[in-house]
Amino acid sequence: MSHHAPHNPLDDPSADPFEVAAQAAAQLAEVTGVERHDIALTLGSGWAKAADLIGETTHTIAASDIAGFSKPALEGHVGTLRSILLPSGKRALVIGARTHYYEGHGVRRVVHSVRTAAAAGASTMILTNGAGGIKPHWTPGTPVLISDHLNLTGDSPLEGATFIDLTDLYSQRLRDLARTVDADLDEGVYVQNRGPHYETPAEVQMAKTLGGHIVGMSTALEAIAARQAGMEVLGLSLITNLAAGISPNPLSHQEVIEAGRDAEPVISALLARIVAEL
Repeated sequence: MSHHAPHNPLDDPSADPFEVAAQAAAQLAEVTGVERHDIALTLGSGWAKAADLIGETTHTIAASDIAGFSKPALEGHVGTLRSILLPSGKRALVIGARTHYYEGHGVRRVVHSVRTAAAAGASTMILTNGAGGIKPHWTPGTPVLISDHLNLTGDSPLEGATFIDLTDLYSQRLRDLARTVDADLDEGVYVQNRGPHYETPAEVQMAKTLGGHIVGMSTALEAIAARQAGMEVLGLSLITNLAAGISPNPLSHQEVIEAGRDAEPVISALLARIVAEL
């Protein structure tokens, strides 16, 4: 981190992350004039266009202007928060500022956007990502629902003796609802690894043996924080490539960006139709 990076309140171990989230939500309400947001969406690789399709964007804010947020580290990720008026009259908060675990800023920063969304009133959290697929029939560009996860980061957003039930973490109700929009949506278990390297073929086989179908570097920690905050979670992965060793070709970030770009119009329209049903 450069010496000029502004201080982030979450980096202070004595700070209460929920207080910082409440402060961020208050700033958001002040800047937008929107008292509460009903739904929050974190748009990962390939999903960003959905923000333009779900409703009318009334405010776009640089996330770094809001307490606890930092600038994104990655091309293909926009560092903004958008307040969107849905046709239903509900409000969506679109988070284009995901802090990834591999950036090394700690878990509090990773889940801050989720906690801010909850503090802003959101009861539904939609988490999306671009990821590697283990089922060989999933071609790049296939959207799949997340049915459950394996958190292989060895970390948790929960601190102290905080015991949270994760039985129906990726809401069955919301998955069923998504399938009323597209009956062909497949689902699978998402495996969050630390990254930023892609998995080795042996690690992909390990994930498969453990019951995983999708490998990536986000989402699981955010989902746990969303559940702690009492939100209902819908998870969606865009399969951008077949995971290492499943595909005969080496992986590249370029391939991921391209698969996302090609699938974007289709999956964004799908997500917009799902949001309309919420």
